[in-house]
Amino acid sequence: MRLKNTDSLENEQNVDAIAEICGLLAKIDDPTLINEFFGCLFTAAELKDFSNRWHLVKELDAGTTQREIARKYGMSLCNITRGSREMKKADSAFRKVLELLKNQ
Repeated sequence: MRLKNTDSLENEQNVDAIAEICGLLAKIDDPTLINEFFGCLFTAAELKDFSNRWHLVKELDAGTTQREIARKYGMSLCNITRGSREMKKADSAFRKVLELLKNQ
């Protein structure tokens, strides 16, 4: 498994670690365990950023303007623009995951 956005990762070991975590998460059938794992892996600030990025994706999908999102979540327009660009890609992973959410 190879990640698409790995340019900023410092070395192959980091890419491998992310791929390993993704593979393990795909096998876990217990949202509570994933939540606990995230709580161990990330700081409170990192979890807030992680959460805000998911809110951003859902807000963009709902048609909320970038400025409204920035105001609501205290996010930079740069991060929101990046998310918007990702959503516009033909093979957007954001779109695919949103479809999973909508089909629950």
